[in-house]
Amino acid sequence: MQTIAIYPGTFDPLTNGHADIVARAARLFDEVVVAITTNPQKQGFFRVAEREHMAKQVLADLPNVTVECFQELLVDYAKRRQANIIIRGLRAVSDFEYEFQLASMNRHLVPEIESIFLTPDEKFAYISSTLVKEIANLGGDVAQFVHPVVKEALAKR
Repeated sequence: MQTIAIYPGTFDPLTNGHADIVARAARLFDEVVVAITTNPQKQGFFRVAEREHMAKQVLADLPNVTVECFQELLVDYAKRRQANIIIRGLRAVSDFEYEFQLASMNRHLVPEIESIFLTPDEKFAYISSTLVKEIANLGGDVAQFVHPVVKEALAKR
């Protein structure tokens, strides 16, 4: 049986920390789907289609990784994609409580789908999309936090 893992998120924008998690997951699973969605509690910086396009460019060198957008309950999307793993990234202990709650709810909804937590390399642990956007908005250099494709897109904003 092929192991398909979903790595969901808004990826607004995709950071080097996200890309590191994807690369780690790509070594562990047969297929990794980077599943881009919206967060109704946040106003998007980039349109979903723009985020999808950037992610495809950034992750193009990983042959077992695909990038898709979705607009449904995550576990329903995972079932439809025949995925049996949901990947969540943990940067710090402060992320754990929320991620644990999400994993527990997903397990309650669909017990056969497991949540796996991955941590990025320590050099990326402090990077967040929110901080990257703030730095870019204030004219700072984000080159060390994002792929050049993302840096260029942020500069155009």
